[in-house]
Amino acid sequence: MLVRMDLARTIIVETSDSQVIILKERDGDRHLPILIGINEALAIDRRLKGLRTPRPMTHDLLANVIETLGCECEQIVISDLRDHTFYATLIIRRDGELMEVDARPSDAIALGVASGTPIFVESHVLEEASKTT
Repeated sequence: MLVRMDLARTIIVETSDSQVIILKERDGDRHLPILIGINEALAIDRRLKGLRTPRPMTHDLLANVIETLGCECEQIVISDLRDHTFYATLIIRRDGELMEVDARPSDAIALGVASGTPIFVESHVLEEASKTT
């Protein structure tokens, strides 16, 4: 079962290699912390704030490609947790057809956060993650 989540916080510590994003269950109290890289954390922060760079950064480029191809990001699904690694799928819609693209959660969120793409987490991932925290 899919659980709707919202990006609650992005914690950026520039002196550390690992950053944290925290997803919060929309209709509940569960949280899901995910360790991500500094570049992805900064991209999420920049896209949340609507900050533009003189030239497109990687996530901006991908968003532009998706839009130019007549597609839209339908949803992000964090689908699995294996060996302390989260797996995600980016669901893209084009002409009514849904396509699934394998992605890191941080990249999918950095891509989708600017357009308000809904984030879902498989319930078994929430359960598994709660055992390791």
